[in-house]
Amino acid sequence: MSELSTAITMSGGAEIPRYGYGTFRIEDGSDVQTAVETALETGYRLVDTAVGYHNEAGVGRAIKASGVARGDIFLTSKTWDHGYDEVRRNLTESLERLGTDYLDLYLLHWPRPQVDRYVESWQALLDARAEGLLRSAGVSNFTIDHLARCEAETGSAPEINQVELHPYFSQPELRAWHDEHGVVTESWGPLGLRAGGLFDEPAVKAVAEAHGRTPAQVVLRWNLQRGNVVIPKSVTPERIRENWAVLDFVLTEKDLAEIDVLDTGVRQGGDPLEVN
Repeated sequence: MSELSTAITMSGGAEIPRYGYGTFRIEDGSDVQTAVETALETGYRLVDTAVGYHNEAGVGRAIKASGVARGDIFLTSKTWDHGYDEVRRNLTESLERLGTDYLDLYLLHWPRPQVDRYVESWQALLDARAEGLLRSAGVSNFTIDHLARCEAETGSAPEINQVELHPYFSQPELRAWHDEHGVVTESWGPLGLRAGGLFDEPAVKAVAEAHGRTPAQVVLRWNLQRGNVVIPKSVTPERIRENWAVLDFVLTEKDLAEIDVLDTGVRQGGDPLEVN
C-alpha cells in the first residue's frame, strides 16, 4: 500500500486492514452476496456489516462461497440494541447469521444517549472479547464524551471508533483524542454522503488530473493518508475495483492541504446526540 502499512495494530493486539469494503444499504440476498464476492475477489479482506443493515446472512454466504479462508478475512458487524443482555443476544444472532464462531470486530452502532445504556453495552463487548467471541471490540459514531465515559467507567477505551469522516467533515478534534487514547479512527461515508459534492470540487478535480486518477480515488487516498481505516461501499463491480485502485499512488502534502481546507465542520449523516 505504497508508503502506508497494510494494517493497523489495535490496542487489543489484533491487526485491522487499512482498507475494506462496506455493505451499508446493500440488500440481503443476491445483491450483497455478489457484491461481497466481487470485493473479496478484487482483494479486499476487511468486510463491514451490521445487524441494522439486515444483510449479515448474505455476507456470510458470500464469505463461504468466495473460497477465501475465514482466517484471512477481517469480519466486522455492529449491534443496534443496548443493554448487557441485549448486546450479548445480538452478538449470538450475528454469529449465527454470518456462519462463524467469532468476529474480528464487533461495534456498538450508535451511542443512543437518550437510552443511556452504552456503558453497560460496552462492558458486554469487553466480556465477549475476553471469552474469545470477538478478537476486537469497538464503537461507532461515539463522541469524545461518550468515549471518555466508557474508558472512565470500565477502565478500557474502545479499540476503534467508526465515524462519518470525509473532506467536508474531517473531525480533527475527535481524531486527535483517538490518537491520545489509542483508539483507531475508521471512516464511514468516506466519499461524502451527497451526490456530486466532493467530486465537483475544483481542488479535488485538479489533484485527480495531476495524478491521472478519478476524484473518488483521490478522496479515498486522502482518507488513507490522514491515518484512517477506510470502508467505501459500492454494488457496481467496476466501481468496487476502481475504489480498490488507490493503493499505488501518493498524494503530496500540498495535495492533502488543498483538500483539508474543504472541511465545513458540518455533518451530512446522523447526529450521535440525536439518533436513538
